[in-house]
Order: sequence, then C-alpha cells, then structure tokens
Amino acid sequence: MGNPGAFKRSLMFSALSYLGFETYQLLSPAAVVHAAAKAFRVEEILQQADYLYESGETEKLYQLLAQYKESEDAELLWRLARASRDVAQLSGTSAEKKKALVYEALKYAERALEENAASFAAHKKAIELNPKDATSIHLMGVWCYTFAEMPWYQRRIANVLFAAPPSSTYEEALGYFQRAEQVDPNFYSKNLLLLGKTYLKLHNRKLAAFWLLKAKDYPARTEEDKQIQTEAAQLLTGLGKN
Repeated sequence: MGNPGAFKRSLMFSALSYLGFETYQLLSPAAVVHAAAKAFRVEEILQQADYLYESGETEKLYQLLAQYKESEDAELLWRLARASRDVAQLSGTSAEKKKALVYEALKYAERALEENAASFAAHKKAIELNPKDATSIHLMGVWCYTFAEMPWYQRRIANVLFAAPPSSTYEEALGYFQRAEQVDPNFYSKNLLLLGKTYLKLHNRKLAAFWLLKAKDYPARTEEDKQIQTEAAQLLTGLGKN
C-alpha cells in the first residue's frame, strides 16, 4: 500500500478540506481534528440558540449562551448580545438588572465586532453589509422614529451637546419600517406596531388601524410580543376600533 502514514493524512485532508490546504499544512493532524470538532460544537450551539429564539424561550436562550460569554466566535457573541437585551425587556426583570443587561449586551456586541468587523448581525445598523436583513432596516426606522419624536426640550439639549444634532422625520422612519416589512413580512411584532404608530403620527388613521390590528393579532411568543399586543389594543381602542 506504500506509505500508510501518507495514506491516512490524505484521507484526513479529504475529510477536512474546508479548512484549506495551507491551513492543513501548518497544523498537525491532531490539531486539525480538534479544530473541526470545535467548529462542529459551535455550529451545534448556534442551532440550539436559534431554535430557542424562534420558540420565544428568552431566559433559556440567555442561560445557554451565557455559558460561552468568553467565546471568541462573533456568531455566538452577537446572539448573546441580543439575548441579553431581550432578557432586559422582560417585565419580571428588575430595573437594576435591566441596566446591567443592557451594558452586557453592548459589551458582547463590541466583542463580536472585534472578532469579525464585517458581521452585519453585530452591527445591526450597517444595512449595506446585508440589505436583506429586516432587523437592521427596522432598527434604522427606530432610530429615525426616536429623533422625529424627540420633544423640543430634548432638542435644545441636543443642540448644546452636538455641533450638528441628529434629526429625522416620521416619513423617513415609515420608509424603513415599510422596507423591513417588504424584506421579511410579519418578522417582528414591534415593526407592525411602529408602522401603526408612525401612520398615527402622519394622521393616516385608516392605515394606522390596519397595522395596529396586525400587531394586536400577532402570535405572542415572547414577553415583548404580549406587551406589544396590549399597546396595539389600547391604541385601537383610542381609534374606536376593536
């Protein structure tokens, strides 16, 4: 059979070709196997995390990912940032814990960017990295809505703090919320709610009622979904809609 050692290395190379030939040359067979096992383990965790997220298991998801908070994997870290933020929004989370979790989320997002500066999910506002990511587009809408809604006294403070204070309009916010919905229809209850609220700001009661009704009827998988259902129902009552 010739050289058995060379034959075994050839088989291993074929099985692990995705690591790249140059990488393989620099690593021992044991190191290659270890790297492959590690990559498989991360992928397994990501699949578990995504399942828990889709199932609305917010606290279980956070507990799973918090075990890997020292990870250097950007995919794990940005999911942990999202999970930290989601737990912070739960009604049962104390004000002190909410604050700590928000800072945690920021820290994990920053680390995710350090590990992979091109990670669109870590940026979540850099739409140009992934124009098909509805969440990134939604967050740009939130940014615009927040500044459009800013009361006059906060604008005066912003004028003092910034040479050119940020500003936006409800029309701009609406454009982002609509675009997010086009990319991924019904992907997020809050996008439906904010479409309704933005149309209210623009005095379009008919379209406001349409989107608020969709938000009210959105299947509640998370605590946030339930809160949005309640808010949408209250706004519909104010519009005289059931």
